[in-house]
Amino acid sequence: MKHYVYLSAGFFGFSNLGGITYFHHVREGLTLALAAYGIEAEIITVNTLPTASIRKRSKRLYDTIAATALDAEAPIHLIGHSTGGLDTRLLVTPSASLLDTDKASLERFASRVKSVVTVATPHLGAPSAAFFNSIFGQNLLWAMSLGTIYTLRFGRLPLSALFKLMGLMTHFDRARGLDNTILDQFYRELFADFDAERQAAISEFLDQILSDRDAVGQLTPGSIDIFNGTTADRPSVRYGCVVTKAAGLSARGLARLRFDPYAHASHTMFRMLQLLTSRNGAVPAPPKEQSIALVRGFGEMPDRRDNDGVVPTLSQLWGEVIHTAKADHLDVCGHFNDPAHVPPHVDWFISGSGFRRPDFEALWGDVAEFMARPNA
Repeated sequence: MKHYVYLSAGFFGFSNLGGITYFHHVREGLTLALAAYGIEAEIITVNTLPTASIRKRSKRLYDTIAATALDAEAPIHLIGHSTGGLDTRLLVTPSASLLDTDKASLERFASRVKSVVTVATPHLGAPSAAFFNSIFGQNLLWAMSLGTIYTLRFGRLPLSALFKLMGLMTHFDRARGLDNTILDQFYRELFADFDAERQAAISEFLDQILSDRDAVGQLTPGSIDIFNGTTADRPSVRYGCVVTKAAGLSARGLARLRFDPYAHASHTMFRMLQLLTSRNGAVPAPPKEQSIALVRGFGEMPDRRDNDGVVPTLSQLWGEVIHTAKADHLDVCGHFNDPAHVPPHVDWFISGSGFRRPDFEALWGDVAEFMARPNA
């Protein structure tokens, strides 16, 4: 029997922008991994609303399922990266109420869900959310989104654009009152390299970020606490998580960058994000089973400051720990440095995580094994 698998993207939530894919190589790798367990899977990437509210994003997930999961007997599996993991949890909550959605129809599809896998998801919130909810943070989020799209398309930002982005991140230009000027220059420099079709798609995506940022405020630890209090697990669903942690600053990591100015600038910006994300408050101690899995995977128990550049490591726990990855936030979606692979993998920021193709295959192989297990 065919299984339907839905991939729900996170903060930079595009599914495909003119050939630029969010879940790069995931669809192909997961299809092969599931086939090894005798599962024929139809894997569908949800065209997510990037920074809209979790409820709106869950509605988009529901609409996609309702339009495509046509075999009424076929099992459904949900995989969400980052904020996308919260979308999946809300959709299967027994008491969920989504906008303009018939509850009976929602229940009909939610009851078919066999597993929910969350990947680098902020189940306890992300401390950076409050920053990105400020006026300056909103502009930086917009610029980072465009920079991410450009990097995934062309491999590297122009060095001049990279330094403009670094200037924004260090507040240097804000202090001089040049935010809008620098943003305009950054936009024009990058946008000109895309063809007309991609320009239209990217403009629409960036406009969505500017017009609807409700998810940003909902990802603060306080708001997520309310979300968790009202979003109960569905007893018939198996919940599992992939947990990520990027290495901290080290002399060895810097040495690997050699004398490449781009690599040093990109690495510095990642460290800024990592430092911002490390400002995490106290978190509850994980249950014993999760703690054992974390120590086994990372060699030690992560502390509250450890993170993948966007989400604290200890915030990512929900259900069974399927896999632990020494990776940054987008490595696990296929955006890591492996130019020799065909087609190539392209890094997001140069984090120095060391995550490579064998790690990617092991991660999604473990996810496939979890999905293939029979439900109790």
